[in-house]
Amino acid sequence: MVVSGQALIAAVLSLLVSYAAAHGIAKGAKTVTYDGRSLIVNGRRELLFSGSIHYPRSTPEMWPDILQKAKHGGLNLIQTYVFWNIHEPVEGQFNFEGNYDLVKFIKLIGDYGLYATLRIGPFIEAEWNHGGFPYWLREVPDIIFRSYNEPFKYHMEKYSRMIIEMMKEAKLFAPQGGPIILAQIENEYNSIQLAYRELGVQYVQWAGKMAVGLGAGVPWIMCKQKDAPDPVINTCNGRHCGDTFTGPNRPNKPSLWTENWTAQYRVFGDPPSQRAAEDLAFSVARFISKNGTLANYYMYHGGTNFGRTGSSFVTTRYYDEAPLDEYGLQREPKWGHLKDLHSALRLCKKALFTGSPGVEKLGKDKEVRFYEKPGTHICAAFLTNNHSREAATLTFRGEEYFLPPHSISILPDCKTVVYNTQRVVAQHNARNFVKSKIANKNLKWEMSQEPIPVMTDMKILTKSPMELYTFLKDRSDYAWFVTSIELSNYDLPMKKDIIPVLQISNLGHAMLAFVNGNFIGSAHGSNVEKNFVFRKPVKFKAGTNYIALLCMTVGLPNSGAYMEHRYAGIHSVQILGLNTGTLDITNNGWGQQVGVNGEHVKAYTQGGSHRVQWTAAKGKGPAMTWYKTYFDMPEGNDPVILRMTSMAKGMAWVNGKNIGRYWLSYLSPLEKPSQSEYHVPRAWIKPSDNLLVIFEETGGNPEEIEIELVNRDTICSIVTEYHPPHVKSWQRHDSKIRAVVDEVKPKGHLKCPNYKVIVKVDFASFGNPLGACGDFEMGNCTAPNSKKVVEQHCMGKTTCEIPMEAGIFDGNSGACSDITKTLAVQVRCGRKV
Repeated sequence: MVVSGQALIAAVLSLLVSYAAAHGIAKGAKTVTYDGRSLIVNGRRELLFSGSIHYPRSTPEMWPDILQKAKHGGLNLIQTYVFWNIHEPVEGQFNFEGNYDLVKFIKLIGDYGLYATLRIGPFIEAEWNHGGFPYWLREVPDIIFRSYNEPFKYHMEKYSRMIIEMMKEAKLFAPQGGPIILAQIENEYNSIQLAYRELGVQYVQWAGKMAVGLGAGVPWIMCKQKDAPDPVINTCNGRHCGDTFTGPNRPNKPSLWTENWTAQYRVFGDPPSQRAAEDLAFSVARFISKNGTLANYYMYHGGTNFGRTGSSFVTTRYYDEAPLDEYGLQREPKWGHLKDLHSALRLCKKALFTGSPGVEKLGKDKEVRFYEKPGTHICAAFLTNNHSREAATLTFRGEEYFLPPHSISILPDCKTVVYNTQRVVAQHNARNFVKSKIANKNLKWEMSQEPIPVMTDMKILTKSPMELYTFLKDRSDYAWFVTSIELSNYDLPMKKDIIPVLQISNLGHAMLAFVNGNFIGSAHGSNVEKNFVFRKPVKFKAGTNYIALLCMTVGLPNSGAYMEHRYAGIHSVQILGLNTGTLDITNNGWGQQVGVNGEHVKAYTQGGSHRVQWTAAKGKGPAMTWYKTYFDMPEGNDPVILRMTSMAKGMAWVNGKNIGRYWLSYLSPLEKPSQSEYHVPRAWIKPSDNLLVIFEETGGNPEEIEIELVNRDTICSIVTEYHPPHVKSWQRHDSKIRAVVDEVKPKGHLKCPNYKVIVKVDFASFGNPLGACGDFEMGNCTAPNSKKVVEQHCMGKTTCEIPMEAGIFDGNSGACSDITKTLAVQVRCGRKV
């Protein structure tokens, strides 16, 4: 019988499929191994650019756009923690719904052709409430967190096994055809390990072996853990792992970087946090040049700490300075400059993995690192000037190369500079907040004052105030402590200029004080120093005086040794200045209550809002007041925020969903709030009649709250005559780097987001302009037709390129010939009319 070639191939494929099915081999299954050079996926070495994106810090409706932008930015790996306390808030009761749907998120990563790193913890830190531990774990008898302690080991292994089995059931590990190629156990344990002495050493060994024994089928890692047990890989966290990482603890393990901090998370009271795109790019290029093969940006998208999920004092906005900002918009030039870096490094991939490494020291702070395969054209070089202030000219293989301070030039053929970490070719942008015309129309605010309780309202009575964490059990931020004291005329001062003082020593985090129903003041600690002392003069009366203290947590601690032994709340209560001297009422007998009445009746929901009495709100209201209004969905598709600058401290809900804590009365050293805008996901907003509820603790004016839209439609380009051309000007072909454009010259590049077009040129100067995107100024030299040239090249277009050529700007007049020319352009994007 004669069988055709096509039929034979079909038969062989059918046999292979049958064999795979019979032996449990999943479609798309990938083996993941490693050696001292890199991770190896399906026998192929991988150069991995990774970004941390946490599923509960955004909504499922946002995930596709965020992941698509991450992939477009050059990432091929997404890293996420798993958050135990949202998944098992009550022991044995699980929640994997909505933005807690871990399986859906990991599957979506795979759908976009990306790999995943699963950091199961169970301790995650992450500026997340209680470091990810559920509160109930704290109350397990005899437990010691993160130690060789039997109760902790039991619950840690039980939880870890549950998560791994869930991933296996959904076939999400690479050997099953899923995207997960790495898993992490524990988190930065070295920083506290010494506190546990020998039990710490035993715990690390146990945790590593336990994780490997779960049978995930992918390598396990431990970050910042020098003694990670084989085969677990120890990895680096930090800002400059290319210079600070001491390396893997075995020669057969690769150099991996699990956290490159893209900025700094912020706590209430902090000034703005920054990290330049140039410094980020330098750090990654440096790490890759020194044998690194995986670099993860923490965070690539930070998102929002919705509800009460942030740890102590952490702002609701998280890592807004990441390449994708809180709302998932591209922050430029950080996003674009890193995308260009990834492209440049990928041009070096063949040399990195097949070449032999070499180093040429060219003086202090100057060196060349290269990878070259002898007898071929395969070669890549990294020219480094590590001096923070002085530029340098380096000579490499007979050619001179100029390097700005603190920069690395990448030469994927050891000859051609395709990228310099300090020279930003990518565009810049500025964020705009625009008041919504629809959502702010005819807002009618109503108010309902939270009742101040007295002793007879209290069901829990103790001699002294209970410790706050233990009493609240993370069910609320708020706890009432109420007592009464009898004072006679003899006790009270006779002189009018002497007033008794209520003094309260508090271990944190914040507190409001009321005497006889009147608000007398508030006080709070800080992220650095949680405890504080409240002192306020009080006009007590003869007879019974009621003292009500609303004590608050602002998130549970998320780091450090012996977290199960942290405490907060009232330490002592005294009245100073009485005729009879100081009166200590700490043990006077106290009534206590978890939460406030509005929480109990769910006044922030449509049904619960009918359980309290509302009246019209006008102007600034008193402390402890609930406010509500209704608004319609804002126009367009841009992200939505509440501008809360007229409020002080509290929480906000939209349609019953808690958008997080706000705190504007806590000013930074710059005399500004750490956060003024609060994200409302569009997925939570209906077409009309959206219920907005605010709980204001100390007093604010809701009538000045604005619902705004967010865009990054202001885009800019800033290039000089000495900038390298865009990295996309080159490609690797037959082991050689070749230009793929007609003119390899520096240009200004602009691209509007969301298919918008350039509708206006706000600024253009070819000369020596000053300032930054959104705030440019003319220098003392500029080509008079700069704006006209930009308009000719860009108006009405989604993308445009502006040649960096003196001739088209000044007609080769030679004006200001003694300066290096800079082209600065700022345009506005919009919809075609």
